[in-house]
Amino acid sequence: MDGENIQNLFAGNIRRLLIEAKPDYNCLYEIRLRAGRPLFLIYAGGERFLRIKGHEPYLVTRQDLKETLEYISGYSLYAYEDEIRQGYISVQGGHRVGVTGKVILNGDRIKGMKYISCINVRLSHQLPGCADAVMPYIQRQNHIAHTLIISPPRGGKTTLLRDVIRQLSNGREGISGVTVGVVDERSELAGSWQGIPQNDLGMRTDILDACPKAEGMKMLVRSMSPDVVAVDELGREEDFRAVESVIYCGCRLIATAHGNSLEDILAQPFFQKLKKMEIFEKYIVLGDRNQTGVIKGIYDAKGRRC
Repeated sequence: MDGENIQNLFAGNIRRLLIEAKPDYNCLYEIRLRAGRPLFLIYAGGERFLRIKGHEPYLVTRQDLKETLEYISGYSLYAYEDEIRQGYISVQGGHRVGVTGKVILNGDRIKGMKYISCINVRLSHQLPGCADAVMPYIQRQNHIAHTLIISPPRGGKTTLLRDVIRQLSNGREGISGVTVGVVDERSELAGSWQGIPQNDLGMRTDILDACPKAEGMKMLVRSMSPDVVAVDELGREEDFRAVESVIYCGCRLIATAHGNSLEDILAQPFFQKLKKMEIFEKYIVLGDRNQTGVIKGIYDAKGRRC
């Protein structure tokens, strides 16, 4: 991962601290700036402060936030108004910058945001080959199993899904690639920047960027004839209605969901319904938050361990 490009997103004071600290960007997941608070580096196994000359934690200033936003937006913050309304900005390299502050409403709709008080730079990680262990369960010759990947936050489900998509799209030894349609609602899977995917999702993959999952799944089925539809983080009622439409159109579905276990997920009414219908043929549960992508268990449609 190019540390210099990441450092250049930040205000001068913070950039100097990052250069001095020399963090391992391949293991770093988030850099959080909160006004008046310490500057946090978040790793899979914990967090650390950036300190001034190795002593006191550096406290982020309003000027740091303002300057960082200027660098991130190329001094044209108004050009990112639509993204800011969603709470984040996508930047080159596939990274995503979350922001919080005072929300401006127009009726019951979010018009924008001002007085930004927190910036969270979430670093995009590609781990080619991280799905090798699960691909034989997902794909066997001409059959691709409807699959749900489950993990707690920062457990690696998005990173794993990204590599599953790449391998399905490119094909593997003795298995041809297939057309994959991706609904990338939060611009996190492909990490598109100015319409160009920054992450490798394969040669036969079509991406709907910043599109709501439910509408995007229907759009892909109608217009792109995918063999597989892939989405990250199912959760809303309309997502599950769209899942049924994808299944009944003959597409295969690969999706993820937040959860600590299979039982945790199946306690939710909509997933419970899909379990009764045996929609998902494989459940892949990731477990260790201290190490991304650790497989806790793989289960079949009836919930039996494979």
